Formats: sequence, structure tokens, C-alpha cells
Amino acid sequence: MDTHQTSLSPQSPTHAQRLDRLAELAVRVGLNLAPGQELVMTAPVEALPLARRITEQAYRAGASLVTTILGDDEMALARYRHASEDSFDTAPGWLFDGMAEAFRRGAARLAIVGDNPTLLAGEDAERVARANRARSIAYRPALELITATAINWSLVASATPAWAATVFPDLPAEAALARLWDAIFAASRVDEADPVGAWAAHNARLMEKRTMLNGRRYAALRFRGPGTDLKVGLADGHAWMGGLSTAKNGITGNPNIPTEEVFTTPHRMVTEGVVSATKPLSYQGTLIRDIRVRFEAGRITEAQASTGQAVLERMIGTDEGARMLGEVALVPNSNPISRSGLLFFNTLFDENAASHIALGQAYSKCFLDQKLDAAALDAAGANRSLIHVDWMIGSAETDVDGIDAAGTTEPLMRAGEWVK
Repeated sequence: MDTHQTSLSPQSPTHAQRLDRLAELAVRVGLNLAPGQELVMTAPVEALPLARRITEQAYRAGASLVTTILGDDEMALARYRHASEDSFDTAPGWLFDGMAEAFRRGAARLAIVGDNPTLLAGEDAERVARANRARSIAYRPALELITATAINWSLVASATPAWAATVFPDLPAEAALARLWDAIFAASRVDEADPVGAWAAHNARLMEKRTMLNGRRYAALRFRGPGTDLKVGLADGHAWMGGLSTAKNGITGNPNIPTEEVFTTPHRMVTEGVVSATKPLSYQGTLIRDIRVRFEAGRITEAQASTGQAVLERMIGTDEGARMLGEVALVPNSNPISRSGLLFFNTLFDENAASHIALGQAYSKCFLDQKLDAAALDAAGANRSLIHVDWMIGSAETDVDGIDAAGTTEPLMRAGEWVK
């Protein structure tokens, strides 16, 4: 993969040079890794060329130690095809406990994503749900540190053959992989003349929207579009975030590369109405299409999907909080990921193509008071759950209004674009 060339002009960077740029962005912009800091990284085995470059960049930035945990699709499938029934109720708690301990001691977290979106589509839905639940329970101590932004963490993507085949099913394997790499580089601003500078300018634009929304102090948002009329109440004392984020360890970075969203915490008991997904959801190896749900008093009371219905039902049945919202995000339809016209079948990209909501765990950082304890977060309306699953509800046909505490409504987005 290191020697793969795209169809760029002779003056353009080679594939290897673009990988170097992406690795630099991951370390300098995504993590802003501090000298002496450890890094815990996870990656699919196909992402080794990028993982190796990130490791080099991390050590150049002064990392004390980089520890990488690799995943493999064939090994994951072997479990479903050969393991005993008891296997699906177990998870490597010792591994996740170790990761949580590393985070408590100051390690940063980086995940390279590139999973096969359809890996588990043919497997027993009940087994998949049990395995996901066991993993979620075991991973929770580490996840809570991430959602609380106790550490600097980031996500970055690597093209893989199976993912590329899903996005470009009509292309030969090599051409599909090349096209997916081009799309990742473009969305991640790798092809800009000055990628680091381009990210600084992009973060400034996101900060403008954050500042506007935080000044408005809306009590709720209303989404309207085909199959959607949804009122999302916002948590008491909520704060809008997006782009740069400062962790509690004092380090400022970008948790997602790419990112186009500004987001905040809904009130878990105030969402009302119906909403239809505008893109399929890839969840733990299964594609869930045409999601349509009804919320009453903050809780999903009806849920339908044209495919993946059983997985959807098991997902929202993970725990009580899985039926409630933990995030709402606004994304303009004209952003580069949306303009690509691609369905990535990967939440890191697809959520940044459209406004979205997330079921499950809320981000405790999305509050004006960053020191709220668990009881205070509950009282403010923040949701708790073992899951955090984003799915897309925005499009060029979606309007969004802001509603203040007095019930006054004003337009925020029309036809998927910012009004203000």
C-alpha cells in the first residue's frame, strides 16, 4: 500500500507523502500530543502503513511510548463461526481496564477507523447484540474518561479493501481503494497547500458557530423535513462544542478528523416527535437502512427500519438510556463530505455530512459548568448509557429552528444551510 499511486498530477504529492501528511495531522492537529505523553492507538491490520507513520510522528513529537492494538476481520468472524455460546457474553475487561488506567495516568487515545461496514451482516443478530453489550459494559470505564474529555483523543481514517468495496461496489478493487483514499484525504484537508493552516481556518469557522449558538441560549431545536418533525429539548446549562476541544489535561486538539459539526447535549426527557434517518447507519458490522422513530417524553416509543430491524431493536434495548438522546449536532449540507456525494458507511464521515442525533451516552463536556458531578449531570438532563450511536437526520431538505425559553422560534438552517 505504501507504493500505491493515485491519479494526481506529477506535481501533486504521492500517496506516501499524503499518508505522511495525514499522520502529521493526526498527531499535531488531532491529538496535539504533548512531550512525554504516552499514546494508546487502535487500528485494523490493513491500516499498518498509516499506523507506522503516526507512531513515527508521535515519537518525533516527544511521545514517551506508543502502544498499538490491532484488529483483524477474519479473527472477528472466526468467533461467530466457531466459538461456544458463552463467548458472546464475554469481553476482554482486562484490556479495557488497562486502557482506562493508561488514560488515568495521562495517556492520549487515537483510533484509526476503517472497519468493514458489512462484516457482521450475515451473522446471528442476537449473538452480535450480546457481544456488543458485553464489550460496552467492559469498555465503559475507558469510555467515560473519553466522553468526559479527561484526555486528548482523536479519530482518523484509513482506507481498507473491504470498506472501499462497500463504498465503490462497481469498481475494481484497486480503483475502489484509490478512490476511497482520495475521499479520505480530501475530507481530512490533506490536499490543501498547508493542511495544518487549513485546519486552523476551519476551526475558526466552527468556533464562530459555537459562539453564536452559545449566545442564543436556545431551550430546544426543531427539525423539519421529509418524514421528520422533531423537537429536541436541550439540557439545562448546555454548551455548544465543535472543532477544537480542550481536554481536562489542558491539551487542545480535534477529536475527529474530519469534522464539520457543532454539537451539544439534549435533555434526555424532552425530545418529542418523529424523525427519519437521511443516511443508512453502519452499526457493529450491520447496515441499518431507513430508520424512522417516534420520541415521546424523550424516549423512543416506536422504531422501524427497512433492513437491520432486529439489530436496531437490540441496540435501543441495550439499556434504558439507549432509547434517549445523548447528542444533537448541526452540519451544513454544503460541507466537503456532503458535496462528495458519497455514502461512506462510516459514522466518522457520514455524521459529518449531515446534521445528526446520537442515542445513548451524553458528553459531559457539553456544559457551561465543566465540573458537574454525576448527580448534577442527571439533574441537568444529561443521558447515561453503555452506547453512543450517531445517525444522520439532516439533508438539503431539512430546516432547523431555534426555540428560546419563552417559546419564540427563529430560523437557524434552511434547506440544510446556515441562516445566521
